[in-house]
Amino acid sequence: MATQKMLKFVTVGRQMPEKRDAASRSEDFHEIYREFAAAKAIEQASRCSQCGVPYCQSHCPLHNNIPDWLRLTAEGRTREAYLVSQQTNTFPEICGRICPQDRLCEGNCVIEQSGHGTVTIGAIEKYITDTAWEEGWVQPIAPLAERPESIGIIGAGPGGLAAADRLRRMGFQVTVYDRHDRAGGLMIYGIPGFKLEKHVVERRNALLAEGGVEFVLNANVGEDISFDAIRGKHDAVLIATGVYKTRDLDIDNAAARGVVRALDYLTASNRVDLGDEIPDYEDGELNARGKRVIVIGGGDTAMDCVRTAIRQGAQSVKCLYRRDRANMPGSQREVQNAEEEGVEFVWMSAPGSFAGHVTGEMMLAQEIDVDGDPVAVASVRVQKMRLGAPDVSGRQSPELIEGADYDEPADLVIKALGFEPEELPRLWGVEGLEVTRWGTIKADYQTHSTSLPGVYAVGDIVRGASLVVWAIRDGREAADSIANWLADAARVAAE
Repeated sequence: MATQKMLKFVTVGRQMPEKRDAASRSEDFHEIYREFAAAKAIEQASRCSQCGVPYCQSHCPLHNNIPDWLRLTAEGRTREAYLVSQQTNTFPEICGRICPQDRLCEGNCVIEQSGHGTVTIGAIEKYITDTAWEEGWVQPIAPLAERPESIGIIGAGPGGLAAADRLRRMGFQVTVYDRHDRAGGLMIYGIPGFKLEKHVVERRNALLAEGGVEFVLNANVGEDISFDAIRGKHDAVLIATGVYKTRDLDIDNAAARGVVRALDYLTASNRVDLGDEIPDYEDGELNARGKRVIVIGGGDTAMDCVRTAIRQGAQSVKCLYRRDRANMPGSQREVQNAEEEGVEFVWMSAPGSFAGHVTGEMMLAQEIDVDGDPVAVASVRVQKMRLGAPDVSGRQSPELIEGADYDEPADLVIKALGFEPEELPRLWGVEGLEVTRWGTIKADYQTHSTSLPGVYAVGDIVRGASLVVWAIRDGREAADSIANWLADAARVAAE
């Protein structure tokens, strides 16, 4: 009888790849987890209980065949595990690094619920695909046949790139437009290297280009090229722009020098990491070195900011969040990593104002210094909160505690309050593109088609700010819908 390769969770404990110690990893932007050795990946994969109803799979937006590729890994069949993994996921090596597994697959693992500790799904997924790259198993797209139809994709983030990959595999001619100078969207400029090293994204972009996907970069739709021109050039168009407009604070002195947007701050840091020269970083505006830093927010972007500030050499880093730890939206794993690296979390706290602002006729004079620039921030008035009744989503609403304010010194304040959609119909000068009351593009839930014929939309510009894995799913689904729509159009034309 063959030896049982699985169900070893009763004898083998959960183990993550070795994590670099906080002192050393805080000095650079390299990923904090080391690679699984083959033997360790096999051991950890063997802990899977091979559930009849795999909740890990059902709670994965891509419905990855997780039990199947865990079993193949446990049996030493890594190449087959990779082939199964990439059937449902366009970028498994990226999801293995940045997905909040504790809120998705791993958080719903059956053996986790029974107290044995979840299977380390993300780390094994990363191991499988990194091994595939090392062994040369990841090959450029090679369609069985070329098709004449052309698809234009606006946005080179995860949703747009996932759609580009799938459409190109079907043989379509695919052109991706993006306003930045590199493809990848927030994967390249928003997510720091300690979570996702940039070569991981760049090699995927290079593979797509080698497979026939055309990239048109530094192309800001509405300025460098019109939406109508893109639509006229292609048989179908996919909008995958993401959401980049930062939510702001309506408080005193919100425009003070030293109060910056999270995306500006992270983009500057990532560009420097990529070797670019960034004046706002060099002159200190977007550089935390030697500064008392306060980050406002409790999501994953806020975690990226606090950990980036630590690596830039900040004097101190504090994170203000208006709810408690249990109610924050960011990954608990990221909070733990941040605390290990020296970040202080100030729970049940919100900014009330920034120093240097007076009301009435003196406001303008007070906010402008002798050089004509806004006054530099000196401190944050911190308002203490408590949790009251639940809101419509079921989360407890924060309430202000009167008389509990205090001033916290700050040289740099980073606003990580989430993102909102830009007004695309107005910016692009396009009529008939319907949006929701939140400004997101209105698209069919299943087909991702918009109010304009042949125009589709996916990712954050439809969902609002969300996860990379959801954008990948949307992009893959939209690619199938576009292919079906073009096939129907071809049949009608033939008749």
